[in-house]
Amino acid sequence: MKILVDADACPAAVKDILYRAAERAQVSLTLIANRMLRVPPSPWIRAFQVLPGFDVADQRIALEAAAGDIVITADIPLAALVIAKGANVLDPRGELLDANNIEERLTMRNFMDELRSSGIDSGGPATFSQADRKAFAQRLDSLLAKHASAQRWTSH
Repeated sequence: MKILVDADACPAAVKDILYRAAERAQVSLTLIANRMLRVPPSPWIRAFQVLPGFDVADQRIALEAAAGDIVITADIPLAALVIAKGANVLDPRGELLDANNIEERLTMRNFMDELRSSGIDSGGPATFSQADRKAFAQRLDSLLAKHASAQRWTSH
């Protein structure tokens, strides 16, 4: 299992949580972005810069994601792609996206896109809050604990 991050729009607070979690759990963490990122020196953490272009980082994440991986993204189409491959998706606000809710999220995303393209101002997402940060950290810990438990089970 590895953690892949759609890092261009990922909040700094979420990245900090991920850095600590990767060290603690000793799991590979890769941040993928269109720009160069600074990451702490660690054998578990790396940053990968893709070429500029629309959805280039998303395409790389979709290519690298595999069943059982954790993908951190707020991008709903990317989430749908990696869920289809069996990856776990966690958005930066701590919501777990899966086969049970991704179709609804895709439909809502497409509806909001239609509204915006017709000139209706739908506003943007709410400001990233302390509650969002806490929800993300708790959900990530839960996913990592589930992985650690599965690892112990398969190693016996």
